[in-house]
Amino acid sequence: MTRLFLLIAALGAILVGATQLAAQTGNTGWTPYDEAEFTMAQRKGKTIVVDVHADWCPTCRAQAPILDELRREHQSADTLFVKVDFDEDKAFLRAHRVPRQSTVLVFDGVQEVARSIAQTDRSRLRGVVLGAL
Repeated sequence: MTRLFLLIAALGAILVGATQLAAQTGNTGWTPYDEAEFTMAQRKGKTIVVDVHADWCPTCRAQAPILDELRREHQSADTLFVKVDFDEDKAFLRAHRVPRQSTVLVFDGVQEVARSIAQTDRSRLRGVVLGAL
């Protein structure tokens, strides 16, 4: 009986941890920023959509459903959707001269092809990203 209880408790802890991780990464389907993975995707010539966000940012929260919609519509092996944490990923911010959260970047391989800052209008934000895809 004790082993069964411990097994159930362990499975519950794993489930809670997975749920928290999904919440921290902003939703399933988004890849948390990793310098090596980002560089590899650039070298492979992938299209990379980058969402520079902060959990405390109301503009980021307004952009999230629009960006999630775009991710669902355009998810493919050739497109990578990356979440950059404004408070944690300072090297990325410096390297790409990102002054604030709520910035969306689109890369075609190593070249930045689009940038949007603090845009919450659905059609305009979609236009920037779709125009670069």
